[in-house]
Parts: sequence; C-alpha cells; structure tokens
Amino acid sequence: MRRKSLLALLTLILVVGTVLAGCGSKNDKDNNSSSGDTTGAAKEQVLHINLSAEPPTFDPAQAQDSQAHTVLNMMYEGLVRMDKDSKPIPGVAEKWDISSDGLKYVFHLRKDAKWSNGDAVTAKDFVFAWERVLNPTSTPAPPYAYQMFYVKGAEDYNSKKTTDFSTVGIKATDDNTLEVTLNNPTPYFLGLTSFYTFFPVHQSVKDNAKWATEPKSMITNGPFALTTWTTGQKIEVTKNANYWDNKDIKLSKITMSLSNSGATELSSYKAGQIDYAGMPNGEIPTDQMPAVKKELKDELNLKAIGGIYYYQFNVTAKPFDNAKIRKAFAMAISRQDIVDKVTQSEEKPAFGFVPPGIAGLKEEFRTENKDDFFTEDMTAAKQLLADGMKEEGYTTLPPVTLIYNSSDKHKKIALAVSDMWKKNLGVDVKTENQEWGVFLKNRRGLNYQIARAGWSPDYNDPMTFFDLWTSKSGNNDVGFKNKDYDALVADAYKSADNAKRMDNFKKAETLLIKDEQVLMPLYYYTNVSLVKPNVKGILIDYAGSVDFTRASIE
Repeated sequence: MRRKSLLALLTLILVVGTVLAGCGSKNDKDNNSSSGDTTGAAKEQVLHINLSAEPPTFDPAQAQDSQAHTVLNMMYEGLVRMDKDSKPIPGVAEKWDISSDGLKYVFHLRKDAKWSNGDAVTAKDFVFAWERVLNPTSTPAPPYAYQMFYVKGAEDYNSKKTTDFSTVGIKATDDNTLEVTLNNPTPYFLGLTSFYTFFPVHQSVKDNAKWATEPKSMITNGPFALTTWTTGQKIEVTKNANYWDNKDIKLSKITMSLSNSGATELSSYKAGQIDYAGMPNGEIPTDQMPAVKKELKDELNLKAIGGIYYYQFNVTAKPFDNAKIRKAFAMAISRQDIVDKVTQSEEKPAFGFVPPGIAGLKEEFRTENKDDFFTEDMTAAKQLLADGMKEEGYTTLPPVTLIYNSSDKHKKIALAVSDMWKKNLGVDVKTENQEWGVFLKNRRGLNYQIARAGWSPDYNDPMTFFDLWTSKSGNNDVGFKNKDYDALVADAYKSADNAKRMDNFKKAETLLIKDEQVLMPLYYYTNVSLVKPNVKGILIDYAGSVDFTRASIE
C-alpha cells in the first residue's frame, strides 16, 4: 500500500473535496455498527469511491497494499493519527510521555476508546496485536514485522532468538497505559504508530481464523465499521457509533465499488456514481488525461507526491541473476517518453529510488543527493546485454516475462516499455496481467522475473525506502541479499548522528541502484485524482495517502 509523515516541515497536504453522487443504498446493519447521528446535515452523508483491486485481507498484521491501507484507516485507529499537516495527534492515546533519552514511550489511553461492539480498547489489545505481528509462527509471516524492530527485543523474538515475549519492550502496565521501550532514539516512531501494522486488534480473533474477511466478525475501533463485503462487487463501511470521536464524523457511510478499469472509474465519476476517482486506490485512464485536464480542470488534483513507480527484478531468476543484464534493461528505455506520451500526468523520470519530498539532512534527501545512478544509453545497454550473456554462456536470452496487476495504466506502460526493449535490445518480452491477489502472491513468492511495483513512504525519512531491501525485510520480494547493504542500513538504524545516517543512505542507494541495479526506477509519482466540488475534508498527504474519514457532503 500500499501504503503513509512525521517531519512536518517537509510534508505536503492537500485538503480536497468530493461530492455525493446519487443516493446511498439502504444500510446493511449488524451489532458492530451504527449510522450515527447526522442531524443537521443538509444532504445524505454517503460518500462513494472506487477501489481498483479487492483487498486480500483486513487483518492489520497481514495487509501490505494501498487498497487495504485506505479501508483499514477507515475502520481502525492507532495510538496516534496524523492531522492535516501530517503531525501526530492523539488517537486512542490521549497523551504520551517520552523519556529524555528518547528510548521510552508511555502512552495513556483514553478511557472512552471503544470497540465497535462496545468493549473498551485497552493497552492489552495493543500488546496482543503487536505480538501477533512479531510472532514467528504467524502464517503467512506479517510483511511489516520489521517495522517493529525499533522496539527493544522485537527482532530477537521475531527471529526466534528468544521465545519469551516478556523480553520485548511492549508492556501494558494497566488497562489504560502502554509502555514501549526502543533500542535507539527514533524521532519518527511516534508517527509510525499511526501506521496500520501498529493498530490494536480485538482479542476475540483468536477464536475465528476468518475474522478478517467477514463483516459479522470484524470488530474495529475506528470511525467506521465494516458492514458489507460482497466479493468482486462492493465494500461498505458504516459510521461506528462507539467511536470516541463520533461527533466529528460527518459521513454516515462510505461505499466502495470494485473495478480495475480506469475507463469504468472515469465514466462512473462523470455519471455521478462515485465522488472521487484516481490515486491511490484507482486510476484515470492515461489516454483521457488531455481531455480531463481541459474538461474537468476545476475538479482535478495534479500534484507531485513522495512516491515512486518502478519495475523490480527477481535477482534469483534467470537471466536477471546477472547485474549486467539488469543494467541493460534499465538503460534501454526512455522514461521521458513514458511520462510524456503514456501517463501524461506531469510525472518526473526517476533515476534513483528515493523521491523528492523526503527529508534529508538540511533539505530534501533528493536535493542533497542527485539521482544520477545510471543513464539511458542504448548503445551501452546493448553492450552490457552482450557482456552479461557471455558471462552466463547464453547464445540466446532465456524467455522473459513482465508481470503487472490488472490496470489500464499498468498495461500501457508495460507495452510501451516492452516495445522499447524490443527496439533497443532486440529482446521480446512477454507482458502478463494478473489479478491483484495473485500478483501479490507471485511477487512475494519470487514467482516472476520482472514485476511492476510502487512505493510510498510509511514515514518521512529515507529509512522507509531502504529497510525494504534488507535480508530480514518481509517486503523484500526481489531476493536481494547483500551483507554490505544490510550493514549500511543497520548502522543508519542505530545511529543518532543524522549526517552519518544520510551518508549511509547515499551509499545504500548507490549499491542498490548503480552497482546492483536491483530496481528499475521509472518515474516519481504525481497524485492524479478527481474530486467532486461539494464534498469537503478529504486529506491527501505528502506521500499520496488519502484519508476519507473526516469528509462531509455540502
């Protein structure tokens, strides 16, 4: 996701609006939810959006995609949440204390925090949820477990160096007090607790293996509760009457259609069937962008955000276990042609992995460290391909397939890139679209050669781009294992010297992109979305994540 900033001076938030299109359907209610009080609302407070892919799960421990991220933020709340300026503000925790050495956080939970079934949210619910993430027997292994390695003892527990969870720095000292001890001072840790991996989970899930896919068993603590999930058709969440801040939630319901067709999404928007179209959960067809810019310019948001669109190589699969062949493929395309002729949304070509907008030492990391790790050079690319094939003993390159999740935009980009590879390298590359869940499973299982990917930060620090590719990362789905890279990231993780950290990140990016070409950057993201003019309060942050929970219909 998926998918979300902590350094306020470097955040970018757009407060945008969306509109009610048509009447909402009759509520499907259960004992988890309530439409709440919408007294005084001039119009029915129902928001309609589209998801381009169906989330595989709503288990905060297992989610790893932007679709689940958006919906989980509707249904859950962490210790803190982020305000319109991406600053941490009280969530379940009404206040907190941080020790002078930056190692101990004591969160004081509000006594009126409730689950959607009326149970109190307690510190033990957080301990239970975080242990699930770190537990080495959790199946499948939670992809974001490494995000908790900032906590003392967490990595040892996750790696089975100890089986005693009491050694981990996560303690419920009473029902309303959670004490967290870190390994090292981590300035962005507070904001990180707003990320869905850190959400509490109701302890009743122990008795129901299917709880995260069934509305009737989904007990949540956020502004909304899941009331409908019709596979392949729609998802609905309804205002949670037991949410502590219920009075500030104006919407009674959010309905989500499920369509991976950008053309369908745009036509639905034009017809008034949905109120928001585009990123991060959908798309506007690339070939429609010129017309959209002209006809819907007052409803169009087009703004650079801190994310990147890229292709990744499975470095364990032939022929991409050879770095020269990886470099040849990365160098043999024109990124400017892709953004000018295919995506047409003012994106910037990418030659590094960290996008603009991410904090550096004094300025943005990308300003302080240029993304000049490789060039587009067709002649040099051909030579590298020949050299790599010679090293491997190839007279003919093995068949190559590029996979992407079903999407009009991803398809057009894949076809454009494969055409460039054919023209510039003489290589035929098969392109294959896959349903979202299948695509994620194949990427995670290293069952591919080249795959589409994208990344937006979980917090505003370069670390969120580099800890992905360490040997221990649950999100490392390229098979890359490099001791020097691991050491650079581990040293940055432990260091309190920010200048040293940034130098380590520069070296890590050089190793990842220039030396090994594990990734093939394409472009830095631009948020492209359409918002109806009479819905207010939707927040789009510096990373492109969207918060619909405080929206309202005028």
